[in-house]
Amino acid sequence: MSRPEHIAPPEIFYGETEAVKYTENSRIAAIQAEMAYRALELLNLPEDEPAYILDIGCGSGLSGEILEEEGHIWVGMDIAPSMLDVAKDREVEGDLFLQDAGQGMAFRPGTFDGAIRYLKTKRFYGIWEIPWLCNADKQINNPKARIARFFSTLYSSLRRGARAVFQFYPENDDQIQMLTDTASKCGFEGGLLIDYPNSKKAKKYYLCLFAGQADGHKNRMPTALGEDGSEHPAVASVEFEKRRIKERRRTDKRRPVKDKKWIMHKKETVRARGDRAVVADSKYTGRKRKPRF
Repeated sequence: MSRPEHIAPPEIFYGETEAVKYTENSRIAAIQAEMAYRALELLNLPEDEPAYILDIGCGSGLSGEILEEEGHIWVGMDIAPSMLDVAKDREVEGDLFLQDAGQGMAFRPGTFDGAIRYLKTKRFYGIWEIPWLCNADKQINNPKARIARFFSTLYSSLRRGARAVFQFYPENDDQIQMLTDTASKCGFEGGLLIDYPNSKKAKKYYLCLFAGQADGHKNRMPTALGEDGSEHPAVASVEFEKRRIKERRRTDKRRPVKDKKWIMHKKETVRARGDRAVVADSKYTGRKRKPRF
């Protein structure tokens, strides 16, 4: 399936129908929640203190609901009007505004305590800005210039020591290098973090960036999940079920052959119980059928 940033600009791809379909998909909602909790963990915000968070490409506000539940205040920006319309219909608590991240953000310096954006799944895609920033869907759009504008204005919008976390699926290594190099030139520290690097299904890429240092503390990259070889809980449960089915099949092969002796014993047992009618014995009982051609 083609990636949406290769099909049309986000404001066109996510029309009214696609925005509603995206929001009502239960699988998307579950993935949004999982990614939101992981992003909050990577932001490393002070405990029991509300933070002011920027949700870039907020869509219909699915991730914002998780931020609300965790006691944070959020502002959402998105380039797709239909997505924001759905968010307003859902009466989300965050402030919403229409904005193309490639044109930068005009917030006062040090406004936010953190910034997040995710998600992209195999089938449905969230309006995460970076893939479209890398895509020159208009003649006037220069991907490198748009990414530089995005990171430079984002850096200014964050308080010193704050983090920005982006979950994405890179198309190639060159794209990763371009993003990390541009973020570094704009003042960010940090880099790429990969959860469950040895898993094909659960592998997640995060761009974890630090907007300078706070109070002289050195920035340390968070620890990735699954580096010790452990699997994602959902994937582990699926693998366990597959192993259980295989073991059951092997057990089935070791069961006694249902020959005439087994059939006669089974029929005598049922007759003794007297709870069901049993077909009378004949010369055909237990006889193997000839193969049909």
